[in-house]
Amino acid sequence: MRVLNTTRLALEPQTADHADAMFAVMSDPAIYEFENEPPPSADWLRQRYARLETRCSSDGSEQWLNWVIRIAPSQLIGYVQATVYPDRHAGIAYELASRYWHQGYAREAVDAMIAELASAYGVRQLSAVLKRRNHRSLRFLERLGFTHSTRGEVEADECLMVRPVAIDTRSSGA
Repeated sequence: MRVLNTTRLALEPQTADHADAMFAVMSDPAIYEFENEPPPSADWLRQRYARLETRCSSDGSEQWLNWVIRIAPSQLIGYVQATVYPDRHAGIAYELASRYWHQGYAREAVDAMIAELASAYGVRQLSAVLKRRNHRSLRFLERLGFTHSTRGEVEADECLMVRPVAIDTRSSGA
């Protein structure tokens, strides 16, 4: 994994050293309107991040790619992540502190991650699972070109969104 730079952001490979700053980000109650709950402590988050630093599942079949999102030079505002499967499909997720919503940061970060997934990891299909009631995330994914899918199993209160990843032939010399 490498650092991904955009116009306003740096996406850094997530490590246990990010836990303290990310604990503050992940403690934003607005993030949990539809599901989950904040991490119980910075130590818990540090241990989780340390496990994820392996960057792969125990059997080696999945790549776990996690980046923290930084507004240069210091402020962490959230994360983007992808699980890359052997069939060149990736499940993605993202989370930003609510004070950074509606400013284009999520779009900039997810676009950078998708470009990296395509060019460095050969990903050709993306998916995201979200709660049906989460209309903000649903609209965001639709703006990114995701569409509803009936393939795959999700909980009754969830929906699965998918999107192909275009191959950029300009960079391959074709």
